[in-house]
Amino acid sequence: MTVMSYEERLTAPRSWWGLAVGAGVSLALILLPLGPLALLAGLVVGTAAGAALVSAYGSPRLRVVAGSLVAGDAKIPVAALGEATVLDRDEALAWRSHKADPRAFMLLRAYVPTALKVEVTDPEDPTPYLYLSTRSPERLAAALRDVRA
Repeated sequence: MTVMSYEERLTAPRSWWGLAVGAGVSLALILLPLGPLALLAGLVVGTAAGAALVSAYGSPRLRVVAGSLVAGDAKIPVAALGEATVLDRDEALAWRSHKADPRAFMLLRAYVPTALKVEVTDPEDPTPYLYLSTRSPERLAAALRDVRA
């Protein structure tokens, strides 16, 4: 029996890096009255801070390793999980808005249009399901099935 491993990083879209540059330009313009050195420092510090925020927001990973699903900082044994449902763009939108349960664990990134909904079967856990933004919901569901088998 081979155990399929899965790994994905939910990186922010390239266009978001323009926001980091915009933050630097904005801070530079705010500091413009203080002189050219302050302008340069504002540009560097603002861009670095914006880039750090974009990078941090785009850093969560989804992994299936050693019988566990690791989603961001959460680690859940696959034995505590039930059926995985692949959500297309429309269903993912519905499950992160009007169908959402406030008790659910959501690793949500709005820039990732598809997702996987995984039932939690552990009776001790009040979490009804996991909502996991993923660019490859079919592959993640297959990896969970393979680990469970």
